[in-house]
Amino acid sequence: MNKRTQWPVLPIVAGLASGLLTGCGSENGSSGGSGSSVVMGMSDDVLATDPASGYDPGSWLLFNNVFQSLLSFPKGGTDPEPDAAKECTFTDTETKVYQCTLKSGLKFSNGDSLTSEDVKFSFERMLKINDESGPAIMFPMLDKVEAPDEHTVVFRLKVADATFPSKLASGAGSIVDHKQYDADGLRKDGKAVGSGPYKLESFDEDQAVFSVNGNYKGNAQVKNSGVTLKFFKGDQAALKKALLDDKVDIAYRGLTAADITDVQHSANSKDLDVVEGTSAEVQHLVFNMKDPVAGKLPVRKAIAYLIDRDALIKDVYEGTADPLYSIIPAGITGHNTAFFDRYGARPSAEKAEAALRDGGITDKVKLTLWSTPSRYGPATDQELKTIAAQLNASGLFDADVKSVAFDQYEKDIEAGKYGVYVKGWVPDYPDADNFTAPFFGDGNVLNNHYTNETITGTLIPRTAAVTDRAATDKDYGQLQDIVAEQLPVLPVWQAKQYAVTRDAVYGLEYCLDASTVFRFWELSKG
Repeated sequence: MNKRTQWPVLPIVAGLASGLLTGCGSENGSSGGSGSSVVMGMSDDVLATDPASGYDPGSWLLFNNVFQSLLSFPKGGTDPEPDAAKECTFTDTETKVYQCTLKSGLKFSNGDSLTSEDVKFSFERMLKINDESGPAIMFPMLDKVEAPDEHTVVFRLKVADATFPSKLASGAGSIVDHKQYDADGLRKDGKAVGSGPYKLESFDEDQAVFSVNGNYKGNAQVKNSGVTLKFFKGDQAALKKALLDDKVDIAYRGLTAADITDVQHSANSKDLDVVEGTSAEVQHLVFNMKDPVAGKLPVRKAIAYLIDRDALIKDVYEGTADPLYSIIPAGITGHNTAFFDRYGARPSAEKAEAALRDGGITDKVKLTLWSTPSRYGPATDQELKTIAAQLNASGLFDADVKSVAFDQYEKDIEAGKYGVYVKGWVPDYPDADNFTAPFFGDGNVLNNHYTNETITGTLIPRTAAVTDRAATDKDYGQLQDIVAEQLPVLPVWQAKQYAVTRDAVYGLEYCLDASTVFRFWELSKG
């Protein structure tokens, strides 16, 4: 499933989040792990083992451990550093030519040498296949890839893109062995050949087994002898029971806030620890700008004045998220508090009523909020019912909630049938560009019919060309202020990340941050 167009957000509270920290080590990395193997359970599926296809959190978890990219994110950081590459840089002043020099002696897990030919092949293959459930959508700016010698790779871009290094550092930058993959089609055997710290030993519908890749040469220092990833297919009760019964060492992405609280108070809890981390996962209410009700700015302003994020997070998510007042989450360069500044944190029925009356609306506003728990977690329905109750309590709205299966939900959104609906976002890379361009740029993935020429024609292209990301604050501030005024979306919350682990397992604190890369190699078991 496509991460942008289908929004495979991790069930935040619904889920033991997705993020991570990266593990940084010596250039040579670790040739073999020590210590015991680790068993981890999660509710997400891994939908692909071929990086030309997978664009979902579970698949990227696999890619980030089995495959290597030219760059990777350092532990707790958002600026990519060389990994398979020895060095990378823009060689022009327009940020349209990006060149990398590979480390010497790189090998895939099967012993094949990794050269610039493999890097060129990987990107050309991904773009040629252009799988609808793959990451090719991230590289519309890529014109061509050149490999002038076995250690040099040159990326030529159609337009300036200073975030290109971050895209390379993501799961979309996975390098495959050109001898093991078809240039024209996806691999269907469930196997994978990469040069990352782990080798995929086996993969089926119940579990994936990873061993340490002895040929690995990169940043990671492996602290275990292997990882088994068990799939619970959305069965939260089974994941919780497996944790309490000592059948898994870690429960990740799948326990509700209530589950976490229950685990902490269970008879077996003395051997369990809850690890909390930061996350850049966000959730918004989205407004269809062509809808006869939600398309009216006074209606959207009234909703913005009435929503009580603090109460929502307390009552529905039990504190496992933070209120979000911007389209760019906290912790990401460019973040401001545009929605807090304009609409405040405390609901105001008076201001909401004034907004409606100024727009000539005197009757109660009849409104349906659309939900889909199958993608965003079982708490999503409760969340929207709580928001509807907040709106109705003002006496200004007659709001209800309808919930549908995700496949139907996406079709109906594309057909313009919904006025207000929920969307979540797990970033591809930790940069403000990834929270703005997909939503408000050309080809808006929200399907809400919103366009703004200042954003698409000036702010997004201008920020994309700036290599010093801190220097984009002013433009991103203007962009967020425009969105807060015109209200095509209303930010609701920013996730925290949680995992529950047994006492003898260490390293989870290095696996839960905004980089969205879960690093197996940081895990150890005493």
